[in-house]
Amino acid sequence: MAGKIKLMIDAIISQRAKGNPVVESTTRTKLLLKGINPDDYTASSADDPAVIEKVRRIAADFSVQV
Repeated sequence: MAGKIKLMIDAIISQRAKGNPVVESTTRTKLLLKGINPDDYTASSADDPAVIEKVRRIAADFSVQV
């Protein structure tokens, strides 16, 4: 299923931000610092198992469910 990474990243951002644009921006920056650029992934991006695992580890670090 293409786009799974995008959905996971969006879930992390929305769960952490809860509608707060400042927290959303901060979360995007933290993802960048951890090696994931949210802007690089779209709904048609291929699902790379290594990236999916990395995003899952980041979600665990942020204490959110994906």
